Amino acid sequence: MLQPLVRRTWAPRGQTPLLYNWESHDKLSAISAISVSPIRHQLGLYFALQNTNICIDDFVLFVWQLLVHFPKGVILVLDRWLVHRWGARRLRRRFAKRIRLEWLPPYAPELNPVEQVWNHSKYSDLANYIPEDVYELEKAVYSSIEHMRSQKSLLRSFFKKAELDL
Repeated sequence: MLQPLVRRTWAPRGQTPLLYNWESHDKLSAISAISVSPIRHQLGLYFALQNTNICIDDFVLFVWQLLVHFPKGVILVLDRWLVHRWGARRLRRRFAKRIRLEWLPPYAPELNPVEQVWNHSKYSDLANYIPEDVYELEKAVYSSIEHMRSQKSLLRSFFKKAELDL
């Protein structure tokens, strides 16, 4: 549902700000990856948005699209989401020589820098934002992520928050 993420805000005393929204069962799902170049430590941000839940096929397609950008191969660091675990089986069979998989500990989203991408988008860029429909939300999320993509210092801060050295 497209419920706004309500954050604290300022308003004149006695004038409580109101956010109006509607009950909608539309959906917007996202998948993303942060790349780190092994030699120069340059960062990149890749993402995809869609109007259905992310499934195993979507995950495998996303990784395949990453491999287009990285023909020599990638090391994927994944959380233990069911889609990642089942998708990893397919990826091993299909791209065994170009993919190495590493797993984050279970129940440790604070160790995943990609989680910070979504936290920043939700809690900073889109806080108190009420879209008219899922298409407006998609444009706003796309704009938020595209803006982050160009801010290398922000991407580095996501690794610092996860206490990971680059």
